[in-house]
Amino acid sequence: MIDLRSDTVTRPSEGMREAIARAPVGDDVLGDDPTVKELEARMAAMFGKEAALYVPSGTMSNTLAVLSQTRPGDEMICDKNCHIFNYEAAATAVIGGVQLNTLDGNRGVLPFDDLVAAVRPINIHHPRTSLIEVENTHNRAGGSIYPYDELERVSRFARESGLRLHMDGARLANAVVGSGISFEKYASLADSVTFCFSKGLGAPVGSILVSDAEVIERARFWRKRLGGGMRQAGILAAACLYALDNNIDRLAEDHENAGRIAKVIDSSSRAKLVFPVETNIIIFEVVDKSDSIEKVREELEAEGILTLTFGNRMRMVTHLDVSSEDTDVVVEVLSRILSQAR
Repeated sequence: MIDLRSDTVTRPSEGMREAIARAPVGDDVLGDDPTVKELEARMAAMFGKEAALYVPSGTMSNTLAVLSQTRPGDEMICDKNCHIFNYEAAATAVIGGVQLNTLDGNRGVLPFDDLVAAVRPINIHHPRTSLIEVENTHNRAGGSIYPYDELERVSRFARESGLRLHMDGARLANAVVGSGISFEKYASLADSVTFCFSKGLGAPVGSILVSDAEVIERARFWRKRLGGGMRQAGILAAACLYALDNNIDRLAEDHENAGRIAKVIDSSSRAKLVFPVETNIIIFEVVDKSDSIEKVREELEAEGILTLTFGNRMRMVTHLDVSSEDTDVVVEVLSRILSQAR
């Protein structure tokens, strides 16, 4: 099977498994796992931040970021299609008592005038606006890269307004490879950044939160409260270190493969791209409303290609377990399926 459902479906390579097996470990809750400490120090330096915290998942990292920079009853401004609002089980509201004020962004980019208007005046009737959140790259916008000049604008406004800015950079490596802008330059615009190792980088488990030392200290308490403290977590952190050394630059291959698949869709009369393809995510829909995207998914699965549908759209995600030769197969099968009259 060629699995295009997500870049989270990758399996550790032999080299990564060897790194896991060799990892020196300690008790991370007690603060003495050397491999976790190495990973956290490396990520803080790479992002130009004071400190970092390794956590089990991106959802936990985002939740810790919000909880560590807000108070119950505060409000966070974000895009209505962001991961925090759609795919994290309302964690910030349930656990942190934080209300989300969602804006209708353009492929995840917050409309600046709407952002300014969304900041609440100080009033006993209103929640306190304390945090802005951006997502880069943006999942539901087809892996779009947040334009750097727009990020600068949001960052400048946040600082001038006394607000914090969190970047959900689960796929920030894709943005770095796609734009040529460094991790540190992106991170300089935000007070905190989430970064995921188990998507394009191919590690089995883990995300990291980078920020200033005070936020990370608070986040460490929240991680413990939420059951995210791990003991000999060095075996997981070792996979992340291996991924940093071996799997960032190769993301360009995933982007190239996604672009090849996108060309098939773009030339089809049965389907159309919903968004331009910038990185490794392709989202498309069928043209004829009497047609069914679920039917396309079934036809692809019958040919050994797994995808995901949501609503009337299909998502395909390229990753390190999808080779150029696999992409040849996808291109051939998809071309044939999309050329069939319906």
